[in-house]
Amino acid sequence: MNRNNSGYIAIISTIIISLLLMGIIFAVNSSSFLTRSNLLNSEFKEQSFALAEACVDSALLKLAQNASYSGNENVLIGNDQCSILPMETLSSQKIIKTKAILKKAITNLKITVNSSNLSIISWEEVSKF
Repeated sequence: MNRNNSGYIAIISTIIISLLLMGIIFAVNSSSFLTRSNLLNSEFKEQSFALAEACVDSALLKLAQNASYSGNENVLIGNDQCSILPMETLSSQKIIKTKAILKKAITNLKITVNSSNLSIISWEEVSKF
């Protein structure tokens, strides 16, 4: 009778150890998958930020060429697109607002510049306009 019990104990032990190992492998694998997803989202955010900055540069160039430039246009940069929203004027300052969306990563930049020499007074990322 002891012989039969020892065989069952070995099989049950093997099954339990296999299940534990599969659980550990699944946990490590899903952790790697989530890390990869987070890194990809971070990369998209960086690209979205760079795209919004490119729109700021474009707006500054157009302001330098034409002091009455008012924004409100989409700018194609490579295969991607960003938006220069309508500009606001406050006394001797202009507020440039740009928006870039890349693979669900959104960047909204709000830049305040001196109208006379286009020096940057403030530069910030905002959640919404």
